[in-house]
Amino acid sequence: FQERFPGFQPTFTAGHSMGELSALVAAKSLPFDEALKLARRRGELMKEAGDRSPGGMAAILGLDIPTLDAVCAQASSGDEIVQVANDNCPGQVVISGAKSALERAMMLAGEAGAKKVVPLPISIAAHSPLMAHAQEGFNQAVENAPIQAAAVPIIGNVSAAPLHSLAEIRADLQAQLRSRVRWTETIQYLLAQGIDTFVEIGNGEVLCGLVKRIERKTQRFSLGTPEDFEKLNI
Repeated sequence: FQERFPGFQPTFTAGHSMGELSALVAAKSLPFDEALKLARRRGELMKEAGDRSPGGMAAILGLDIPTLDAVCAQASSGDEIVQVANDNCPGQVVISGAKSALERAMMLAGEAGAKKVVPLPISIAAHSPLMAHAQEGFNQAVENAPIQAAAVPIIGNVSAAPLHSLAEIRADLQAQLRSRVRWTETIQYLLAQGIDTFVEIGNGEVLCGLVKRIERKTQRFSLGTPEDFEKLNI
């Protein structure tokens, strides 16, 4: 992107879930090849954790975060935990957890007035306590990664705020394995800083779609193909 637009300099970078690694690359905090290694290790560890503690995820449409927090608390019991995993945008939230707790939460969400409850085709409970078996290995992988000071501020998934130090960057990466991705709050923070133009790099337009739902009065560019770059006019 910067080869195509050498004068372009982002004010912030942010990524959703594994995309936080992409945000580090864009901020020149982690080399691309090292990010690939870390992404692969993350996937391996999460699969192992999922094999040991099977779970699942579901998208809930039409309920706010306080309601879903209450639903998840009611559905959880002992070691069977379900929680909000991705706060994508108002009215679109993903929950994650143990299968039995997830099923209870899906039923309760419907009773609470959810417009739609969609189980996701995934066998792991990302961003939930079921990833505990992956935590130690991922912590070590993050500690070993050659992370550097960021050239521009990175907004963390867990903090939804700028990560100023190397320790903060590492801690946010490590914590998000079992914590909520606070994407709505991330975009709200950026809007509060006066940001009104968002560039999504990668396949699809999911993140631009979420930004639009959070604030329609923004400029959004999705760059997934060479043709997209040719059409871009910033």
